[in-house]
Amino acid sequence: MKKVSFTAIVLSLFLLTSFTVTQDKLVSKSTHISFYSHTSVEDIVANNYKVVSTLETTTGNIVYSVPMQSFEFEKSLMQKHYNSKKFLDTKTYPKAKFIGTITNLESIDFTKDGSYNATVTGKLTIKDQTNPINEKAIITVTGGKVSLDTKMNLTLSDYGVVFSDGKPSENIAKELEVTVKAVYGN
Repeated sequence: MKKVSFTAIVLSLFLLTSFTVTQDKLVSKSTHISFYSHTSVEDIVANNYKVVSTLETTTGNIVYSVPMQSFEFEKSLMQKHYNSKKFLDTKTYPKAKFIGTITNLESIDFTKDGSYNATVTGKLTIKDQTNPINEKAIITVTGGKVSLDTKMNLTLSDYGVVFSDGKPSENIAKELEVTVKAVYGN
């Protein structure tokens, strides 16, 4: 009986320590991504609070998974156009994904409060079109919490969103300003 109890305790401890989330892999389950575009007709703003991201502090690997239908617009017609087959076809392409690396990881101390300049490189896939990304970001460490903020411009045609003529081509900017704010926990 004692042998069975001892074995059960050792096995339980092994399982608990084997599957504990480590400090080097941080997760953000409510990353905020917004985009903004300006045309002479109107400005368009959309927000998505359902983005999931992971950040590995020992390797600098970073991943964002973006549910495309979770972008919210001020006007329902904008949302309808955004999700349509003519624009992002979010039924066929429900997720966008970024896989990259912080290339200057040695200059970031995840154990010390502060604000650090980071360079992130990787590949962004939207609508099965993948393009390289190389952007600056700010990583902030405060009381053990890590956040990452960045702004970038994306050209729609790089991701297969092209309008040659008609009303959509006049109302939609060719380039979007994208803002990312992730707060990681573990």
